[in-house]
Amino acid sequence: MLRPFVAYLRVYEPLSAFGEPPGRPLLDAVKAANLTRGTVGEREQQMWLKSQTAAPVRLLPAELADGKAAPSTRTDVLVLDPADVPSGGAASEPYVCPLELRARSAAALVNFLGDAHPTLRASILSAGGVTAETVRSRTTSALGELLRPAVHVLSTTWTVPLPWFAIVEPEERKLVLGTGRQDPARELSWRVAMSDAVIRVAEAQDLVENTLGESGPARILAETGQWLDNFDDDAVIELDYGGLVQLLDDETLTSDHSAEDVHDILDALRTGNVERLGGLFGKLREYWSTLASQEHHN
Repeated sequence: MLRPFVAYLRVYEPLSAFGEPPGRPLLDAVKAANLTRGTVGEREQQMWLKSQTAAPVRLLPAELADGKAAPSTRTDVLVLDPADVPSGGAASEPYVCPLELRARSAAALVNFLGDAHPTLRASILSAGGVTAETVRSRTTSALGELLRPAVHVLSTTWTVPLPWFAIVEPEERKLVLGTGRQDPARELSWRVAMSDAVIRVAEAQDLVENTLGESGPARILAETGQWLDNFDDDAVIELDYGGLVQLLDDETLTSDHSAEDVHDILDALRTGNVERLGGLFGKLREYWSTLASQEHHN
């Protein structure tokens, strides 16, 4: 089954960061570790479809008919084995990344309705049979249940924001081709200790702001740095191509050097090599535009 064409930036925190001791449902979920990187997209898709086919339709996924959080909000987690934690983390206990699908959906709904034209907003509220006050109350409740003032997962469809690659080093890449595009084990990802991620984002932000200004990439880097500040110092950051690996054949996936190209762009900014900078930007723009264009034919 095809995974959703979604890429992720995730934060895994040490289990002890979720309480002393963590709640029993979370402990049981961590022990079971039922979700994997290969199945998490399918799980999120399933929860969204379930919310829309329920009677009555749920405003948010992972939500009960009365608007309260479903039990799955405490047990849908990805678990990272201590052996897979990059140097710099505590690496003596499991690392946990809650999906927080209900809260993430609430944040997305708030942003969408806030940016939508009033006519479109009124039409959507009417079609859903809810008022603006109901949406405000339910989304505020969902966001208020977060352990941190930020979700543990950021996601994008059909592409990866180029500033995210500033967080990782090219040699930290993990590539698993598997048996083909639909293999759940197929993976292109990076994992980074929080201490390294914070430094890299701050350095890249300063460089980009000083050379290109505060908009565009600098703004994304600033927002990413602010997001990272919400989590445990021993956390681990994961940049994961997710379902995007299904769009690329083995040769293209193997030869993907986006992280290296972004670091080369940062080097070109440091040295003022405008000619090299233009070539690298053009290469990356063509690569990711070609990938994103498939959305229009899907």
